Amino acid sequence: MIVIKNDIIPLKGYAAVTIWPFVFVREGYAEGDPEKFGVMLNHEGIHGRQQLELLVVFFYLWYLVEWLYRSVEYGSWKKGYRNISFEREAYANEGDMCYLESRKWYSWFMYLR
Repeated sequence: MIVIKNDIIPLKGYAAVTIWPFVFVREGYAEGDPEKFGVMLNHEGIHGRQQLELLVVFFYLWYLVEWLYRSVEYGSWKKGYRNISFEREAYANEGDMCYLESRKWYSWFMYLR
């Protein structure tokens, strides 16, 4: 994945976003904290794998539909975001730096409920 640091993408309030094969990181994020930066890159790497599985376009279509559904279900767009299956997998495993080595294809599917 290609990391691009800038002040435009992602939107303010977010640290990073993956649009395969790029990871856009907010300038200054985790400056001086390599462990925090590594966890974020692992989180975004999980999203990169998810995007490859769904040929990028279908990832974003599924992401949008599930976000809308979860936002209505939880009554909040922030809670909806945290409960998207892709995000649940990434947050659950972002601290495991070996996760991507052992991750099975379509593992995010286990986070649907």
